Amino acid sequence: MTIKTGDRIPKASFSVMTPEGPAVRTTDEVFKGRRVVLLGVPGAFTPTCSNTHLPGFAERVDAFKEKKIDEIAVTSVNDVFVMSAWAKDTGTADRISFLADGSGDFARALGLTLDLSERGLGVRSQRYSMLVEDGVVKKLNIEAAPGKADASSAEVLLNQI
Repeated sequence: MTIKTGDRIPKASFSVMTPEGPAVRTTDEVFKGRRVVLLGVPGAFTPTCSNTHLPGFAERVDAFKEKKIDEIAVTSVNDVFVMSAWAKDTGTADRISFLADGSGDFARALGLTLDLSERGLGVRSQRYSMLVEDGVVKKLNIEAAPGKADASSAEVLLNQI
């Protein structure tokens, strides 16, 4: 079943890179008592994710903060080392949290997986953006095609808040 507006974020854990190395961050730590913008992407370093989707959110961090957003985070079915490298490569690690969903458990729990095996990528996350308040999905924008970042763009979500 696909998550929808009004649903609670399922319990899950992400891998995150810290100065001491990889660590675990739970969904409670990310969402409990907070307003969080979460974007899901099919893959770090992929063209739409790196050139369109993530930059839109990075460019609008201040606008989201003005709307009392505590954190902007991105998740992908990639390991923590890839996500850390992507954060460094994009220069957004100081503005956006990178949450590695290495085995795709979070994407599966949301019901937002995408099978890109024909392209050699395996099962990934669908592209989406959402506003989560205290663990509850308040806005959800799921992209119809993996190569597009229109419905799930920062601009669309910002206008919904």
